[in-house]
Amino acid sequence: MILGTGGTIAGTATDVADNVGYTAAQVGVAQLVKAVPPLATRRLETEQVAQLDSKDMDFATWQRLAQRVAAQLARPEVAGIVITHGTDTLEETAYFLQRVLAPTKPVVITAAMRPVTALQSDGPQNLLDAVQVADDALARGVLVVFAGAIHTAEQVRKVHSYRVDAFASADGGKLGVVEEGRVRWWAQAMLSEGLGLARIARPVANWPRVQIVLNHVGADGTIVRALLAQGVDGLVVAGTGNGTLSTALEHALREAQASGVRVLRSTRSDAGPVIASNEALPSAGALSPVKARIELLLELLRE
Repeated sequence: MILGTGGTIAGTATDVADNVGYTAAQVGVAQLVKAVPPLATRRLETEQVAQLDSKDMDFATWQRLAQRVAAQLARPEVAGIVITHGTDTLEETAYFLQRVLAPTKPVVITAAMRPVTALQSDGPQNLLDAVQVADDALARGVLVVFAGAIHTAEQVRKVHSYRVDAFASADGGKLGVVEEGRVRWWAQAMLSEGLGLARIARPVANWPRVQIVLNHVGADGTIVRALLAQGVDGLVVAGTGNGTLSTALEHALREAQASGVRVLRSTRSDAGPVIASNEALPSAGALSPVKARIELLLELLRE
């Protein structure tokens, strides 16, 4: 199954030389598949779950996508799923689906940095590679396939604003590569247990509010107190280094924690965990700030 959600991979521009001034989510997933001749020999079905620019990804689309993925995986004839997505929030969607579903069958997310109309669009090759991985006997769980590399949902991050190899895995977590249609694995994703669709069943209007704040030079507690006044339920702080915080920001976050708001401490660094200590605010481990936000959101949905 190939599920479409939009993104640059489905985008178009008026100028074939324009790789950035395009409109995302213009081409349907069935048309994307049809434009890749080698896929004609595969047993494929397509479904358009959404059609949006991934900068506008929302909880309602996440909820619907998770439900559709689960429904398709339950079909015995479905060996795996490929999801076409925008690059901006791809890593968040991947982590969300992994934590909720933790599928044993492969769910492979792919995307593109250049629109369909580009002189050298990267979407068709990425889509072909993703199908190849989804059809591989060793593939499992939610994976990201991009520019020939295979990443886990937990470790993948977008690390460049426009290059076609825009994704990397923190701490060398890449699982393997696709080389001329052949999958070469370097490691295997660890199996985990999903939280289940029941965790995300409530109407999205009633989902908890979790926001991210950033430590930086001169950071104080103004933003934290403003968010508290608006009724925030959880806060993730992207600290410096090992999750370090300015004295003023930490004081405000401790005030928030004392008032019942859940707080997680992450790092704005590109890689590495936040090493926990007894005195510090709770650590998000090796999760990036955006993935720590998803983790906290899912924890709060249990309450």
